[in-house]
Order: sequence, then C-alpha cells, then structure tokens
Amino acid sequence: MYAIIKTGGKQYKAEAGKAIYVEKLDAEEGSTVTFDQVILVGGDETKIGTPVVEGATVTGKVEKQGREKKVVTYKYKPKKHQHQKKGHRQPYTKVTIDAINL
Repeated sequence: MYAIIKTGGKQYKAEAGKAIYVEKLDAEEGSTVTFDQVILVGGDETKIGTPVVEGATVTGKVEKQGREKKVVTYKYKPKKHQHQKKGHRQPYTKVTIDAINL
C-alpha cells in the first residue's frame, strides 16, 4: 500500500517503512507527524481524492533535521568586471513512514 501526500508545496510517494525527505517541518527529532493532505491511496483498490481523500492520514516519525549539499550559482558578465557567486543549502526533514490510515 502506498499514498501520495502533499506537504511543503510538493508531492511525495509514501510507503510504510520507507524514509522520505520533505521540506523542513517544525518538529523535533523523535516526534510523530501526521500528514492529512492525502491525494491518492493505492494498493488493492485505488482511492483518488477530489482534491484529498476524506479521512485518510499518513503518520511518520521525524528521524533527522538537516541541510542538503551546497548548490553554487555564479553570474558573470564579460568585459564589465561584474560577477556574483552565491551558495545555498536547502533545509530538509527526514521522515520514516509508520502507517497509512484510511
């Protein structure tokens, strides 16, 4: 059984026992989070929400808060002595999915 959940403006495929990396959540490590915006539940029979599946939730445990590898952007204008180098590290939350509830 799997579910498509929406969090942080993005959609993720969640399966019980698997870990997903989502946009940073305001939760401490070891705490339990519940995702209530379930778009689709698949398995023996598929349920598609309009826009969400009524009564469906996905629960998981926060394993880790972290930041991804640095992405460097470099802007350069030739013959103008103009350049700009910026780095960015996107924060994330690692969540291990415990159960998909209907």
